[in-house]
Amino acid sequence: MNYIEQIDKNNIPQHIAIIMDGNGRWAKQRGMERSQGHQAGAATVRQLVENALKLGVRYLTLYTFSTENWNRPVAEVAALMALLFESIEEEIFVKNNVSFRIIGDMSKLPDNVRERLEACIERTSGNDSMTLVLALSYSAKWEITEAVRSIANKVKCGELALDDINDNVISAELSTNFMPDPDLLIRTGKEQRLSNFLLWQAAYSEFYFTEVLWPDFDNEQLCKAVYEYQQRQRRYGLTGEQVTKEEK
Repeated sequence: MNYIEQIDKNNIPQHIAIIMDGNGRWAKQRGMERSQGHQAGAATVRQLVENALKLGVRYLTLYTFSTENWNRPVAEVAALMALLFESIEEEIFVKNNVSFRIIGDMSKLPDNVRERLEACIERTSGNDSMTLVLALSYSAKWEITEAVRSIANKVKCGELALDDINDNVISAELSTNFMPDPDLLIRTGKEQRLSNFLLWQAAYSEFYFTEVLWPDFDNEQLCKAVYEYQQRQRRYGLTGEQVTKEEK
């Protein structure tokens, strides 16, 4: 099946989040160094941005580096940080009118990487075709813990009443408060877990797991994931009959 031709352009997920997994295994299968797998993965990201934009996706969030990834071998972390620095090509954002955002603990990043990221965020802030979000030095548990601290402090200072805390208050304190929750969450590389990614936001996301390793996740694979998403009925706790009735 040609999934590219099967896509319903009237039912495109507004927000796609992706756990990009498999760079190391992709390289190992080819007798390469892990760093070469990460380089291939970076090339896939650049192509994905343009493919998602053509589909009409409004927000694209990529799990780039988790807080747990800091525990990887020092040499690999250094190589990843260097690759990240080299891969921030502002021309792709300018050419495609894409804005750039970061979620995660940026204080842990090397100064040169953080400064370059911040400059790119500022220069693309007015772009509005799509928003590319990198989850960098990120974990959902870290994010939720930070939100709880902020809410607790507001209650302590009298800025917020305890009885006023609800889902919306919590969501507003999360680092993703500028965008909707993901409609579709994709994980490449065979594993079927969230790995501490968008735990709050993915409560009603549709999940799509594929054995395809990240460097091989091309436009056909993206369209296949979107096609599978379009075959599902999103019920948000309702029955199928209730959703069908509302759609009418």
